Amino acid sequence: MERSSALQLLCAGPWVAAEYYRVGDRSSFTEDGWLRTGDVATVDPLGYVRLVDRTKDLVKSGGEWISSVELENAIMSHPEVAEAAVIAVPHPNWVERPLACVVVRPGETLTAADVLAHWESRVAKWWLPDAVEFVDEVPKTSVGKFAKKALREQFAGFQVPAVPAETEESRNSS
Repeated sequence: MERSSALQLLCAGPWVAAEYYRVGDRSSFTEDGWLRTGDVATVDPLGYVRLVDRTKDLVKSGGEWISSVELENAIMSHPEVAEAAVIAVPHPNWVERPLACVVVRPGETLTAADVLAHWESRVAKWWLPDAVEFVDEVPKTSVGKFAKKALREQFAGFQVPAVPAETEESRNSS
């Protein structure tokens, strides 16, 4: 079965509210009434829809999109990782690059190199983050989801470490 491209999910219908309650802001709607959900989805040839990320959580690197959710799932498959969240940080050459915020399981030790080595066989080489930051916990929302807005605030101004030109070239060749 062929894989489809990811697109922003829009929806319309009699069950979709015309606007957010007591807000009066219709900026989340297209001119013809479709709600921009903020979700990125794929539709397979059989018509099944799969939500793959939130538009605000994607990382735009060199004109290509990187899914934060796929990176998070790959790193959380590491047996020594309790949880991990990925956010975009500015990059002088690539617009944005992924930053991994990793929580290590109690009693375990893990290095950034360990994390990146675990990722290498699971994602495209150019998706590999330029930095891994170890945190005590990933902040959560009131319903237990990762609070990426709080992480973006925490790492505002984060500078991606300089990468030698030959490393960047080899990353982009795969």
